[in-house]
Amino acid sequence: MLDPLEVAAEPNRRRLLQLLAGGERTVTDLAGSFTVSRSAISQHLLLLEQAGLVTARKEGRNRFYAVNPDGMARLRQLFEQFWTSELDQLVADATTYRRT
Repeated sequence: MLDPLEVAAEPNRRRLLQLLAGGERTVTDLAGSFTVSRSAISQHLLLLEQAGLVTARKEGRNRFYAVNPDGMARLRQLFEQFWTSELDQLVADATTYRRT
């Protein structure tokens, strides 16, 4: 599985997640919101799916993508762990700096 933090960090993929937060959408529908090709959007969606951040279902000729709530919860947990440790380090550095 890919690193969800790394995958979600790319601006086009972040925008896809924002769009999908409003509900399930097709690749064609999503591609209309970007200047990159439909093929590029499909590749971004594939990475998001491999990272567990979106799900895909096929209906006829269309693939419908939606946010994966479990994957997004894991992403949030990873981000909160990262943020907490960074803030702890900042406090430690500030305390050390103040003593000198």
